[in-house]
Amino acid sequence: MANSIVVARGPPPKINATAKLEQQSRKITTKAPGAVLRTIGHSISLDVATKELLGLVASMVLRCDDCVKYHLENCHKEQLSKNQVMEALEIATVVGGSIVIPHLRRAYEYWEALETETT
Repeated sequence: MANSIVVARGPPPKINATAKLEQQSRKITTKAPGAVLRTIGHSISLDVATKELLGLVASMVLRCDDCVKYHLENCHKEQLSKNQVMEALEIATVVGGSIVIPHLRRAYEYWEALETETT
């Protein structure tokens, strides 16, 4: 018996933090997508400007030009500085790689157009 191997049956026990994250994930994914999007704007942990910058980076990495324009417009409405937006675009380029560069050019041109409209 000293050399016998014990085989555990079933999944490993879950750590409380993991179980809690799974519960929260289920709550989010069972909501309609629109409901999830509406609740994002109401969280107290991140301000709207930060969320827009995160959305901008994600949209750049996904190479969705319409999404990029949407987030640039919202960044402009939130009165983010050009430096803040350009830094987010730089991060998106690092994350997304060189394939993001054409979208970066269009995003820069669109930001310039937004700034020109208001001056």
